[in-house]
Amino acid sequence: MTTALITGSTAGIGAAFARRLAADGHDLVLVARDTKRLRDQATELHDRHGIEVEVLTADLAQDKGIESVADRLGDRKNPVDLLVNNAGFGNKGRYLDVPMADELRMLKVHCEAVLWLTSAAAEAMRERGRGGVVNVASVAAFLPRGTYGASKAWVVQFTQGAAKDLAGSGVRLMALCPGFVRTEFHQRAGMGTDNIPDWMWLDADKLVAAALTDLARGRSVSIPDPRYKALMGLVKLAPRGLLGGVSSRTGRKYGPQ
Repeated sequence: MTTALITGSTAGIGAAFARRLAADGHDLVLVARDTKRLRDQATELHDRHGIEVEVLTADLAQDKGIESVADRLGDRKNPVDLLVNNAGFGNKGRYLDVPMADELRMLKVHCEAVLWLTSAAAEAMRERGRGGVVNVASVAAFLPRGTYGASKAWVVQFTQGAAKDLAGSGVRLMALCPGFVRTEFHQRAGMGTDNIPDWMWLDADKLVAAALTDLARGRSVSIPDPRYKALMGLVKLAPRGLLGGVSSRTGRKYGPQ
């Protein structure tokens, strides 16, 4: 039986990964900031699927929190076979409207924590000759739209580069790039969602199923929906100047209100 560690496990995509992996028989290490929610989630998954579940309370915006998760990933006696770096958030407001402290906190969680945890996991996995890492990014990574998109672009580039460097080692790395998913993400950021068309929303459980299939196939980037694959194909063909203008207008229409 293998073990998966999931950051940001108590809601949204992270919770969907936890449900699916538990149903598939994986033991879990669940990481989030809210200890009560973690314990409630762990009890539910253990009782329903008969798996072993550890809880690790950690704030990935703090060095201490990152270090505690990295230490667990580096535990050779209790190895982690799959890491899902899912923790993340969005800030409401345009560039210069968001306090610098909030922007830096985002970069800490989206970039520094992902680098640190991926490295801790991949090093241990390479020694064993097997393992996988899923770094949750976003289709925003392919659009010139603010700090959030820039941080997710870093996740994609970093993951693809690391995947190439580890090719043949038995360790698979993949950046997962979803579009709009019905989670707590927008509510926590104070973002309105009434203006987002129904066709743009994705189901978290279906997204996770597609992501795990792509990971098994050895893909380094997963856009797990035909609609968004088509949209991102058009993005690649669009001139950068035009794309910037469209991205800005789309962000005002469908982004934070």
